[in-house]
Amino acid sequence: MAEAIVRLRAAGCVFAEDEATVLAGTAADGTELAALVGRRALGEPLEQVVGYADFCGVRVRLRPGVFVPRVRSELLVRVAADTAGPGDVVVDLCCGSGALGLAVRHRQPAIDLYAADLDPVAVACARDNLDSHVYQGDLFDALPTSLRGRIAVLLANVPYVATRHISLLPAEARDHEPHTALDGGADGLDVFRAVIAGAADWLAPGGIVLSEITEAQAGAAAAAIRAAGLDAELRSDEDLEASVALGRKLVTRLR
Repeated sequence: MAEAIVRLRAAGCVFAEDEATVLAGTAADGTELAALVGRRALGEPLEQVVGYADFCGVRVRLRPGVFVPRVRSELLVRVAADTAGPGDVVVDLCCGSGALGLAVRHRQPAIDLYAADLDPVAVACARDNLDSHVYQGDLFDALPTSLRGRIAVLLANVPYVATRHISLLPAEARDHEPHTALDGGADGLDVFRAVIAGAADWLAPGGIVLSEITEAQAGAAAAAIRAAGLDAELRSDEDLEASVALGRKLVTRLR
């Protein structure tokens, strides 16, 4: 393994020893280890190389080219799991690997979970992780119409990097993750606005939509949520350096 460490260090891997240990634990023999180290040395994310990521207490299977779940997304999982109850419909929209939905179900096993993504590779990966109810399509178009007005928690970890900032991302993300999972348009909120605009039709009364944003996007995100007729909240976690925009569908009371 010493040779693997040297090669990873030369490639700029800060945690070369730890990564070499993970790669060695995945490889069947020295030949496979050399191949895995070679992929990592060329900049491919470690999680894609070994085929999994440990996230929020679950092991998420990954495929090359699929978005790698980030630690900061634990805030989304916490809020969703604290809100959802047994039998509630939870949807992981723009699901990627299905990591968020998988982690929420780990904490709330009795939810009725659905997931969807536009990318066929991501959909295949999500089906590796979730046993059923994974659909391919563009946002709400992918979902069964039977869910309209029934969703208690809509997780939408949409791309939120402004287009002009894509070139500033680490090479691991920029070169090995799909731009459709990263690029949120001019201000990073194009897909977010599309989700929020349609959310009210799909949420149950009192249901919520959740999306990760940057702190700088909070004002514009809240404005979009209110314009869609939803109550707006912002949740944050300094330790995770995470911000979440939350929209809640009002419960209409009969007079």
